Amino acid sequence: MKDIIFDDFQNAVNESLLRHTSILDIITKLQESNGRINRAIAKSVTDCGCIKICAEKQNLPSEKDYMDMSQLRNCLKSHVDGKLCLNCREIMENEIGNNLFYLASLCNTLNLNVYDILLREYNKINTLGKYSFR
Repeated sequence: MKDIIFDDFQNAVNESLLRHTSILDIITKLQESNGRINRAIAKSVTDCGCIKICAEKQNLPSEKDYMDMSQLRNCLKSHVDGKLCLNCREIMENEIGNNLFYLASLCNTLNLNVYDILLREYNKINTLGKYSFR
């Protein structure tokens, strides 16, 4: 069932894209979309203030201090404090939606299937588990 949703989305993108059919248009629109996501995050911090970025060096244990993966996960931080407000959340969802649109468009142009790519990545994560390290 889920593959049908992805395929329907990818087909809808293909049918609705008229102006930006060149691969150059698509990749630059995808890059612009990435920038808009970054801008929306920055605005959530600087204009709204619903989240804060409190970044500092990640303190990893030394090699002599052996830790298992669950302990290591507790050492690493996202550097985000707070939670997106409803307005910022809606903006982020819209920007990420636009990004997905151009990503699907890129896949269409290169004759790739979004669902197949997602499934391959999902299987890789499940096979490698916590050892996929990204």
